[in-house]
This record gives sequence, C-alpha cells and structure tokens, in this order.
Amino acid sequence: MTSAIRQIPLDTAIHHHAHDFHQIVIGLRGEAEFEIEGLGGSISAFSGCIVPANHLHYYAGHGDNRQLILDLPHDAFAVTGHQRDLIRLFDAPRFFSLDPALRHYLDFLLQELNLLTREGSLAPLHSERLAGTLLGSLHARLANEPATPARRLDLVAIDRFIDHHLGERLRVADLAAQACLSEAHFSERFRQSTGMSPWQYVMRRRLESARQLVQQSGLPLSEIAARTGFTSQSALSRACRQAFGHPPSQLRRDPRGQLASPVTSPAQSAAARTLRPK
Repeated sequence: MTSAIRQIPLDTAIHHHAHDFHQIVIGLRGEAEFEIEGLGGSISAFSGCIVPANHLHYYAGHGDNRQLILDLPHDAFAVTGHQRDLIRLFDAPRFFSLDPALRHYLDFLLQELNLLTREGSLAPLHSERLAGTLLGSLHARLANEPATPARRLDLVAIDRFIDHHLGERLRVADLAAQACLSEAHFSERFRQSTGMSPWQYVMRRRLESARQLVQQSGLPLSEIAARTGFTSQSALSRACRQAFGHPPSQLRRDPRGQLASPVTSPAQSAAARTLRPK
C-alpha cells in the first residue's frame, strides 16, 4: 500500500480515535493539542508528533490552523525494503521540532505537493519518495534521543470518578477514557501503578465503601448494595464474606473486619462482573 500526504485544518472541537496505520502530524500554521496514549503536548509551525498505529489519541486545533499529515500503512513503500528500519520511528508516540535543514525540506515538500496538485494528481511513487526522505531525516535525528516519558496516571482523579459512579455499571473503557488511554494501555499502566487490574481496584473500592456504610449508617443492606454497585443484597453478602470473612450483618455488629488483600478468587471475580471490558 502507499502512504498519503495531505494538508488540512484540525477541528477546534476535541475528537479522538485510533487507526491501523502510523501517522506523522507537522504544524504548518496555528496550534493544535494532542494526547497520545497519555503523552500530551502541543504542536505549532515546524513542530509535530508521531502517532503509532492503534494508539488512541485525542486532538483539537486552535483557531486558524493547518497541519501536514502523513499516513503510513505498515506495508507502505516508505517503511519497507531497504527502508524498513524507519518503522522504528513508530515504536512510541513522541513530539519533535524541525531543525533548519528539515524546515527547508518541509518547504520543498510543500511546494512539490502544491505544484503536482495543480498539474493534476500526485503520483503514488513520488509521494512515497517524498515521505521516505522525510522519514529518513526524522529517523536520523530522533533515533538517539530518549522518548518523552508519558505522564503518570492521575489516580486521585480516577478515584473521584469511580466514587462518583460507584452505584453504576463501570467498564474499563470508562476509566480509560478518563486517562485518555485505550483500554489495553490503560490496563497495563494501571497494573504497573497499583499492582491490581482495574476491576480488582474497583471491587476493592466498592467493598470499602460498602463496609463504611454498613458500619457508619443505618441504611438497609439492599440500599447499600445498590449504592455501591452490587446487583443484589445477596451479591454484597457473598463479596463481604470473601473479602472480610464476615457477612454485612456481622460487620454491622462488629466493625473490626478489615479488607486484607485485593480481590483475586473466582468467586470474587464473579462478584466483580459489574466492571468488565467492552
């Protein structure tokens, strides 16, 4: 398949998606904001970002903006054959700035695109040559530079979101959206940060909230179950026995029950089905 080079403005409303081809975005005019699997930054004239395939990214332009966008399928001529090493550019998302030499090449590329567009259409092979030169030049400059580290997960904000929606059916996708990450990247980074999977973490917060309500309020157990996301009073009772060693009624009489460890057993997994991926 061939690559595609285009010049477009980005909508000022925030959009997000992922696609199965790599992408390079270079600012020509104005500014734009990108968030690529937790790595955020802005681009303006002569700066850009690398968006690897299948990476969820949020983006929005600011005012009068224009971007050069290069779409690269995995089997594009510009990243195969003797140029296959250039695919390493897309190992991770990153932001970059063009040095004076690359700015001159960008100016040439734009003039070439405009000239060939006026004459009819840009021949696919010539488009690949232009793309290959740009990729090769970027690769030569970025190969030895450390990638920008992604920002840390904001667990305080995630906790706030969970607690606000504790009585609802939470999905991993809901939590991932709060961090501007895909489900896969969110789950991986969440486990690295907390030592638990998202569903284990949510179940733990459900149980802690339920325990507090049992011990500190006079609410009926059926209402506590509904408020903390359990499908029934029986489901709450089973989960409490697994986590605390006592049913809710005994926790109400004896508040010493403690949550000893994250939810891991098959029975607890069944109780945690209120959080499941799409």
